[in-house]
Amino acid sequence: MNESRTEAATVKVPRRVEHEVAGEATSDGAGVKLTRLLTQHWQQRLDPFLMLDAFRSDDPRDYIAGFPDHPHRGFETITLMVAGRMRHRDSAGHEGLLEAGGVQWMTAGRGVIHSELPEQQDGLMEGFQLWLNLPGRTKMNPPWYQDFTRAQLPVFRGAQGLAVTVIAGEHGGVKGAVQRPDTQALVLDVSLPAGARFEHPLPASRHAFVVVFRGEARCAGQALSRGHMVVLANDLQADGIVLEADEEARVLVVAGEPLREPIVQYGPFVMNSVDQIRTAVMDFQAGRLA
Repeated sequence: MNESRTEAATVKVPRRVEHEVAGEATSDGAGVKLTRLLTQHWQQRLDPFLMLDAFRSDDPRDYIAGFPDHPHRGFETITLMVAGRMRHRDSAGHEGLLEAGGVQWMTAGRGVIHSELPEQQDGLMEGFQLWLNLPGRTKMNPPWYQDFTRAQLPVFRGAQGLAVTVIAGEHGGVKGAVQRPDTQALVLDVSLPAGARFEHPLPASRHAFVVVFRGEARCAGQALSRGHMVVLANDLQADGIVLEADEEARVLVVAGEPLREPIVQYGPFVMNSVDQIRTAVMDFQAGRLA
């Protein structure tokens, strides 16, 4: 595991909480139960992010059928596995086993058909899937895929036992496993022991949200509801994110520079126009996806 103990920069004026979103209970794939935290309603507000699903169950009936073959075009998927094991296969010839602590990053680009199927018969299955938009000029690029094990993900270690797994972007001088210059995507898995403090400088233009999924944490002094998506305000005077924990906590931190392009979504296709969506559907029906 790549680790650094360099101290992160301090934040003078933390971002405040703008909204807390409980999400919508739903199912996807072959009946996998999940909570959709970032729905289409939030796509413009949280551009470049399109969707965030959270799944957590120790009942195999909630997840065992998984996500059989399905298509994507025009964006990227980032899957964080907190607990459990999931097998990925796709039409571009990629295959990998995503295990607890690991991350799967897939660029659908011009098109890919893939499946995500559990490789366990019982026990806890928990994680997140985040959709990140692609700029119009790269939506038709070739698909790409990479699995990262827990040991392959860079980690920043700070004061009082703070540990930040840097999946995308940079924190405290530690570069993440993936860099996305167009959106400046930041994806952090933050572990805060009791009494620890997390600070991350962030330009006011970047859209940002956090999800507490273990323990209790505060953002700019405000207590956060576990399992909710917390949208942070783009205050011009604020210069970053501050999280504090009175008890051990784990928080997903996500931010990015908006693309400010039209967003047209039809199921698993996200493009910039209705005509491009029609083309995507026809290509899929004709077997022209990768």
